[in-house]
Amino acid sequence: MTSLSIGAQAPQRTWPGLLLAAGGATAFSGKAIIVKLAYRHGADAVTVIMLRMLFALPLFLLLAWWAGRGQRPLTRRDWRAVALLGFSGYYLASFLDFMGLQYVSASLERLVLYLNPTFVLLLGWVLFKRRAHARQLAAMAVSYAGVLVAFGQEMHVAGPQALLGIVLVLGSAVSYALYLVYSGEEVRRLGALRLTGLATSVACVLCIAQYLLLRPIGALAEVAAPVYWLSLLNATACTFAPVLMVMLAIARVGSAATAQTGMIGPMSTILMGVLILDEPFTPTVVAGTALVLTGVWLLTRVRQG
Repeated sequence: MTSLSIGAQAPQRTWPGLLLAAGGATAFSGKAIIVKLAYRHGADAVTVIMLRMLFALPLFLLLAWWAGRGQRPLTRRDWRAVALLGFSGYYLASFLDFMGLQYVSASLERLVLYLNPTFVLLLGWVLFKRRAHARQLAAMAVSYAGVLVAFGQEMHVAGPQALLGIVLVLGSAVSYALYLVYSGEEVRRLGALRLTGLATSVACVLCIAQYLLLRPIGALAEVAAPVYWLSLLNATACTFAPVLMVMLAIARVGSAATAQTGMIGPMSTILMGVLILDEPFTPTVVAGTALVLTGVWLLTRVRQG
């Protein structure tokens, strides 16, 4: 086989991975849109997240079983780690996110969550005393400036409740960053898919238990039918499917290319927010988004360098 034919095949192997990464980022972004639509039918965050996790639980249990075939059984230490990671990375992060979406737009929520790499770096500096580089600080400053610009627009539209919303979404981002910081060892021990299936299953059980503690079971009869269909869509197309798509993309093109392709996520959220939710599309939103994406891109370049 000639070098020309080898070079011609490389892009053919790359494109499926990039398409998977783009599809996963877009599907993840659709979660906020579906949640906002469910809120329009009178459902609250506790109910919406419970229904999402109820429908997702069988899928993630199946994923954990499939990924664990032929693998060693989990030790007591593994179960403790899975429980803690499931609590932080999927239960608490999801619950705070769903609560925040009651007060802020889907566009601002996605921009804040997209700051996740900066929170991972900050936690590394605080928890593990890692050194901060000037270029990293500059890139983070650009990203945070973008969120402040978008937040100013949100305050103008939504009023003071936007502050509560952004605090909740920030809490969600930090909770998920803690999961990323501490999950590295368990990923090496259990594998990414097995850990994801197990940790998410833990979160699903916690969300269902939370509903049973806070709401009477009979209240489900009063939930509007569209909320059930939206939750089913959320669990499949915007939760389980993108997890697999991103994992497959990483396997094909690597984590760096997958992360860079994921920049389509905030843009797709803004587009869906405008078209589906009638959220405002202003120069301020564009400027804030551009700053956040630029800052995260610069941060990625610094880390690669």
